[in-house]
Amino acid sequence: MNYERLNAYRIMWLMVMFDLPTETQKHRKVYAQFRKKLLENGFNMFQFSIYTRHCPSRETTDVYKRLLKNLVPEEGIIGVLEITDKQFEKIEIYYGKKR
Repeated sequence: MNYERLNAYRIMWLMVMFDLPTETQKHRKVYAQFRKKLLENGFNMFQFSIYTRHCPSRETTDVYKRLLKNLVPEEGIIGVLEITDKQFEKIEIYYGKKR
């Protein structure tokens, strides 16, 4: 088995953060289409406007970053954060009293 492929510093996560307008019916449709494309490409909702995807290598993250660049709607903003599996495991999530 090639342990380099399973190294926690080589395995990556992509985090997509976005703000898209939702004032009009057209905006909401574009938002829904963008969200649907994320889901179709293996992204999972982390928070309402933050989606994540596990990638086995940096090369795979490059493929998905190119895809995301092509999916950017005409209006709005998308941020992409690439972090290692080792960094991702340190995320702490705090919940309020009501969920």
